[in-house]
Amino acid sequence: MAPGLPAAMDRPHFIGIGGAGMSGIAKILAQRGAAVAGSDARESAAVEALRAQGATVHLGHAADHLAEDASCVVVSSAIRADNPELARAAALGIPVVHRSDALAALMDGLRPLAVAGTHGKTTTTSMLAVALTTLGLDPSYAIGGDLDGPGSNAHHGTGEIFVAEADESDRSFHKYAPEVAVILNVELDHHANYASIEEIHDSFETFTGRIIDGGTLVVSADHPGARDLTRRLTGEHVRVVTYGESADADVRIRSVVPQGLRSEVTVLLDGTEHTFTVSVPGRHYAHNAVAALASGTALGVPAADLATALGSYTGVQRRLQLKGEQGGVQVIDSYAHHPSEMTADLDAIRGAAAGSRLLAVFQPHLFSRTRELGAEMGAALALADASLVLDVYPAREDPIPGVTSDLVVDAARAAGADVQAVHDRGAVAELVAGMAKPGDLVLTMGAGDVTDLGPRILDRLAQ
Repeated sequence: MAPGLPAAMDRPHFIGIGGAGMSGIAKILAQRGAAVAGSDARESAAVEALRAQGATVHLGHAADHLAEDASCVVVSSAIRADNPELARAAALGIPVVHRSDALAALMDGLRPLAVAGTHGKTTTTSMLAVALTTLGLDPSYAIGGDLDGPGSNAHHGTGEIFVAEADESDRSFHKYAPEVAVILNVELDHHANYASIEEIHDSFETFTGRIIDGGTLVVSADHPGARDLTRRLTGEHVRVVTYGESADADVRIRSVVPQGLRSEVTVLLDGTEHTFTVSVPGRHYAHNAVAALASGTALGVPAADLATALGSYTGVQRRLQLKGEQGGVQVIDSYAHHPSEMTADLDAIRGAAAGSRLLAVFQPHLFSRTRELGAEMGAALALADASLVLDVYPAREDPIPGVTSDLVVDAARAAGADVQAVHDRGAVAELVAGMAKPGDLVLTMGAGDVTDLGPRILDRLAQ
């Protein structure tokens, strides 16, 4: 039976409660019986889903939104120090808890499985959550994206397993003590918090040191950064299980056979072959599924059962999610915002829809990332037949002088891409409608509000 409320979290107040990570923690606390309250900058589907769970959500940030009897205030790294609710918490002496500490408290008493990596965390965590649920194990889970509808990013289960997406961006994954940890890949990203790949490696090494004695680390045998990390690991407090296509992988991927927007994957695990279907295209998603298989079996779930259950996963919102089709044009949404993710998703769509023309609508995410990786983003866009590039989505950052989406556009043109800068989001649907022809695929791509353009494009195509 899952544990109840952590101490001092019976009346939590969340600042930024509608965020992907925050809303999941708030939902689990509400399902455990907490009187959840919070605030967010705007109305959203996530906010509505929390209200349906009984949470009180205020729009905008104001000191009087924080009740005097709140047991704690939960924040993420995106909350600025001058937030009025944070200032009121200090004045009232209400404890301030980082969301990673809140999530760690929710995992106490359970068997945590934490999924880390520069790319693929949300997909792999989702695959595990769906598969374990299909098997009747009723896991708790907290994911950085919705499975099928608003509010489906988290669940308070009655089972003993807790599956969590472990975020490296602000080093918050150092707070967790998993029984099983997954590392999908290791690359330099989050340039506002990491100055070098060496700092990234140090951070992931600290994370592996948090695995409980006798636990398991599941790590890619193929990704160079993950292999480098594995070579750095010392000590024998955990079992290391590698997976991938490399000949020395403990869980060996024998084949990945594309089947339209699906793949058939065959793996060799403990001397037995397992073949199962992955209902999203692309080799990288097949690898995510095998990571899920290896980590689930490390918790004692029978491999044959888990392989079959993984076939019930049908995708997560924003991860090559088909938004619809109008006039013979399919519109697909992708969360890819790092060059490696962009390349993988563009390649996946190319492989799944050979012969179709691919049009990309890309929104760079964060000024710091665009400064460091804008050239690589532009090179990735050369894989599309034509691209529209929007202005940088700032998220939590202030502008950086000289850093604009032109860095991406210029690099894309240098790589031979057909690319156009678009500074008016409202013009995108009309531009796409003028470019797209029956049989084309349109990919909206980025971690910001570019996702909102898919329905608008479909509406315009229908006219």
